[in-house]
Amino acid sequence: MPSTSTRLTDAQKATLEASVRARLKSMIDANPESEFVSEKSIPSVQVDGQIIKINIALPYPARSRHAALSAQVKNAVDELQSGLDVEVTLSHKIVARAAQKNVKLLPEVKNIIAVASGKGGVGKSTTAVNLALALLAEGASVGLLDADIYGPSLPTMLGVHARPTSEDGETIEPIMAHGLQVMSIGLMVDDAEPMIWRGPMATQALDQLLRQTRWRALDYLVVDLPPGTGDIQLTLAQRVPVTGVLIVTTPQDIALIDARKGYTMFEKVGVSVIGIVENMSIHVCSQCGHAEPIFGEGGAAKMSEDYHIPVLGALPLSRAIREEADSGKPTVIASPESAAAQMYLAIARQAAMALAKKPVDFTSKFPNVVVKS
Repeated sequence: MPSTSTRLTDAQKATLEASVRARLKSMIDANPESEFVSEKSIPSVQVDGQIIKINIALPYPARSRHAALSAQVKNAVDELQSGLDVEVTLSHKIVARAAQKNVKLLPEVKNIIAVASGKGGVGKSTTAVNLALALLAEGASVGLLDADIYGPSLPTMLGVHARPTSEDGETIEPIMAHGLQVMSIGLMVDDAEPMIWRGPMATQALDQLLRQTRWRALDYLVVDLPPGTGDIQLTLAQRVPVTGVLIVTTPQDIALIDARKGYTMFEKVGVSVIGIVENMSIHVCSQCGHAEPIFGEGGAAKMSEDYHIPVLGALPLSRAIREEADSGKPTVIASPESAAAQMYLAIARQAAMALAKKPVDFTSKFPNVVVKS
């Protein structure tokens, strides 16, 4: 490398910039699961006087990782022994990714993440709400749709009970909760009122909530599905552009049997499953600290091995997680520095990274062609 005590020529700058890019590329190639995802994340390297300026635009949100990633880049560049100061600017640019074939994107919604489970009682809704809040905390614009028409729980978990309004008489305004744009049938009916609807009515209600809500510039819409593989899931797969599904299970064999059915259903209808979250994987006694896998162990890992999908995280059976959700302030909001909140943030980043590796959706760029005779 040239001495930094003298002014670099344009040719020397170009050589140094190329060396920096090559060093960063080798750092990415050395770790295929790198948080940079691809070389395209590094749009520019510029030598300006005694400073190397590096701009990195991640295709997923990772605000909590910016300091660590910047340090990683600086260390890699310092190994070139250029003697120059290194400035790293990190940002993110989230674009729409491919969903099912022949299903158009929703206006103002780039990506839809469905959170599913084959069985009830595994903590799916708790995972969905904390996933949405974690994506928001990482810097994304996020919406949350409660698709559980018969048992909506997100209003309680988010502490919102206001009735949605309409400004134009045609669309519904989402309710804002902790920075999320939220919609749920539970916001429109009394808590004690049962939804005694047949399947077609429930699917129509879901379609209206999804399409008539006035979502605004969402990077991600997280959809909390009801448990099972029924009408709601089929409607979502056939009519809604789902970018990826996250399956929630526990280590218990009974829960895993139904989780496998859920995976098979989504595979058959052409919806991509991006990962598994194992809930209640371990219980740690609050009195003595003894850890015990009371629901079994290794179940999600075995499912991951069988279907070649990653386990994005394993969460403990925690009284605090339950109490915080019941209070209307889920863990990511109530205890952002806790180990559980950090697990949710890691799950959110990995889910977003998985989506970022999918092809870009260009259907919204295509013009509508009308043939007139």
